[in-house]
Amino acid sequence: MLVRQLWRRYDLAVSTQSGDRPTLFAWAAGRRTVGFVEAEGMAARLKWLALDFPVVAAGGLHRVNDVLRLAEAIGIPPVSEVATPKDPMRPDLAPDRAYAVIHAAPMFRYKRWTAESWQVLAAALDARGLQVLATGGPDDRAYLDEVWAGQPEVHRLDVLAWQELAGLIAGARVYVGPDTSVTHLAAATGAPTIALYGPTDPRLWGPWPVGGLSTPWDAAGTIQNRHNVWLVQNPPSCPWAILPCQQECCLRRLDSYSKCLDELAVSQVLSAVDAALAAPAPATLTASGVQG
Repeated sequence: MLVRQLWRRYDLAVSTQSGDRPTLFAWAAGRRTVGFVEAEGMAARLKWLALDFPVVAAGGLHRVNDVLRLAEAIGIPPVSEVATPKDPMRPDLAPDRAYAVIHAAPMFRYKRWTAESWQVLAAALDARGLQVLATGGPDDRAYLDEVWAGQPEVHRLDVLAWQELAGLIAGARVYVGPDTSVTHLAAATGAPTIALYGPTDPRLWGPWPVGGLSTPWDAAGTIQNRHNVWLVQNPPSCPWAILPCQQECCLRRLDSYSKCLDELAVSQVLSAVDAALAAPAPATLTASGVQG
């Protein structure tokens, strides 16, 4: 049994979710425990007793700020920087000219942009003198075969280790991707990052730029910019008259289409790309995120 295998193996166990199972595993694994608990209910009372440092789950906070509350609860001053691997880029991955990275495949269908839009974007990046590198995971190949079929300007790097991705993206003139983990990685590397968002609420889950979010993301906007990140949305296309809807989009299931993304114009994304290319290099950002 997993609980028996974990029993008191660690000095400290952290539960970043308030659910029953993560709290149980934290209680079993750690000699000391910290985690989120609900404010009310019988299960909440049990968790208050089980955890040495219970923290009441709060709504409306960005996930990074929310989790930093756990650090504060155990006396660690919060540091609002997302750490990324620091390994240098593999020499064999580096193009001989400036390049852009596109990561077109999110985990779920409802976070996708259209294949045709990715193709037009890649051609536009190539026309701007950038080598286009397309990344993806082992489970994305069928979709990426569809997206990049007949696109000779696109060089595919389908499966890279996390540290290889970080090194590659950090050296890019611009990165473009949907709401997925690689886009969050891109933002944290300091690369100029274009994030395409549909139903997800950026106030809670928007990319965390270098220097943090001194100004939180708005719920919706055509193009928002925070430091090295440009977040692109398409509010007029939402059939529910609200964006972000925070649902598994139009059909309310993981394999749903998302009208707000299907109708997101390439010209709007390119406006964000051009703004990112014209912005000062990320190296000019200070620790506070103010350009120096």
